[in-house]
Amino acid sequence: MRLKIILLIFALFWGVLIVRLYHISIKSNFYYEKLAKENVERKSYLKPVRGEILDAKGNYLAVNRIGFSLSLAPHLSIKKGQLKQAIETLREYFPDINATVMERVYRRYSSPYNHRFIKVIEFVPYNQMMRYYAQLSMLPMVKIEAETKRYYPYGRYAAHVVGYVGRSNRKENAADPVTAKVGRTGKSGLELYYNRLLEGELGYVISKVDARNRELSVLDRKEPISNRSLKIHLDMDLQKYIYDLLENKPAVVIVMRPSGEVLAAVSNPSFDPNLFVGGISVKDWKALQNNLGHPFTNKLINAVYPPGSVIKMGVALAASRAGKGILDEHEYCKGYITIDKSKHKFRCWSKWGHGDVDLRKSIRESCDVYYYDKSLKIGIDKIAKTLRQIGLGVKTGIDLPREYRGIIPDKAWKRKRYHQPWYKGETVIAAIGQGYDNITPMQIARYTAFLATGKLPTPILAAEINGKKVKPRRIKIPFNPYHMSLIRQGMIDVCNDRRGTAYKTMNQKKTGLPFLIAAKTGTAQVVSIPQDVKKRVKEEDLAYFKKSHAWITTYAPAKKPEYIITVLVEHGGHGGSAAGPIAAQIYRWLYLHGYIRAYPPPKPSEEQNATSDKMPAETPALRMDQTGLAKQKVP
Repeated sequence: MRLKIILLIFALFWGVLIVRLYHISIKSNFYYEKLAKENVERKSYLKPVRGEILDAKGNYLAVNRIGFSLSLAPHLSIKKGQLKQAIETLREYFPDINATVMERVYRRYSSPYNHRFIKVIEFVPYNQMMRYYAQLSMLPMVKIEAETKRYYPYGRYAAHVVGYVGRSNRKENAADPVTAKVGRTGKSGLELYYNRLLEGELGYVISKVDARNRELSVLDRKEPISNRSLKIHLDMDLQKYIYDLLENKPAVVIVMRPSGEVLAAVSNPSFDPNLFVGGISVKDWKALQNNLGHPFTNKLINAVYPPGSVIKMGVALAASRAGKGILDEHEYCKGYITIDKSKHKFRCWSKWGHGDVDLRKSIRESCDVYYYDKSLKIGIDKIAKTLRQIGLGVKTGIDLPREYRGIIPDKAWKRKRYHQPWYKGETVIAAIGQGYDNITPMQIARYTAFLATGKLPTPILAAEINGKKVKPRRIKIPFNPYHMSLIRQGMIDVCNDRRGTAYKTMNQKKTGLPFLIAAKTGTAQVVSIPQDVKKRVKEEDLAYFKKSHAWITTYAPAKKPEYIITVLVEHGGHGGSAAGPIAAQIYRWLYLHGYIRAYPPPKPSEEQNATSDKMPAETPALRMDQTGLAKQKVP
């Protein structure tokens, strides 16, 4: 037994010895070989210059300012005052630098094993450095390197689209070797979405060095790949015009071609992206956070709103697919409906009602009851399926990061989210863009492009990526051509028929434009109206945050669509009166700047046909309803 124990100990001893010998002689060989190589070779990375972003006319939206960084030699003694002396020397040339921060940075990276210069000043502008470049380059303890700093010439005008570059964190450094060496990366907007393209690729220099890390010769060199540019469809003249037109109103405006190219995308209020490039101050950050207009939120794709009546054309298309003849049936609007035996009234926006209503009239006058009745006939699941197919409640695919999906609810969604059944009352509310419905403005612009052309585009900002043109994408979605025609006629009526909800602000005489505009307004409530309230409080008399969101989504020219304009004014009240004038002025700008070719003004007979053909026969009851409508504020 003792012999076995001795043999076991002997075997364990030799086993440990062999394992240790293997580790030192073979496995660790690679480590020590690399360490030995680093003692005679030094690999320095060459940072690429970040690519620039340009608008459609070649105006620079993101550029690089030229400057220099300053680094101090390693192993400067703190006890002997060498570090303090070096910092004071730099302060003689640049009195505004913070000596405390410089010392803290140096201490953080100082180590007996570090033989590289330690960067203490990240950026000194070119003009400021050139005064002292000769003197500083003579100091052995100081190293000067060329640097660039991102700059955004248009500041707040395009902040949510272009985004900004900021200091990278550990997670970003670990994910991208270029970011790790450069120390900065795209944080939002196009700067983030196209970060891998814009940042380029690292180069390097491998040098032979002596024991003191002094360069003896260059063994290998690879130049970095830089200046990969991005040209986008945005027109900054139009973008600035819209931003100034909004006059600080919290609002969203999108101008897009039917094929998906985005010419303007304004999320207001905005912020200056230059604040973030070198690190934003606490004071500036608090000012952004405390602004109730949420300037830091990209409302184009990162905010959701109830769509209100702008969703009605999509509900109509759902009805056209749900069953033969459903959409062709007229509905009678007496100002409200009730469901089954319930006494709860689901009211139309007009307490007088709209009388006999067909599809075209339902769009022109935005009758809620028409869509209540249709929704009960087809059900929420069929509505949701069609709405998602035509771009609502799904990501648009635009080339911006972190896009929200929004919500177009159905029975399964509510069961998963709230563990509750779906009720009929929720169906009728969803059919007029209220309740759980929440979408992004970019989704509405895309959906409008589909209504105008029958093709659903993918919104795109990039026009050229590193010199290569980007081709827009669209998919055709078939619907009944007759129903699509009626929907478009109804949208033309919205602006050009006296009973249309945007007639007062968008009719041809008011705009002075030689072409017709098609549109749909929406007044999306943010607070519910109690059943015991018989007379609604006027929007203008409500407290600001209780006012409805004002929508208008449009396309023009109506006969041959070339542009989509979608406007949302937060808590603006009625879509026609609050958002309509903004869209009209943008169309004037487009026309005056040659975007829309000069259409000959229609003859009186043509204009009459465009707004009155296939109108239902009027009855005395209908005339009385329309007289009542004239006294009402329209959605």
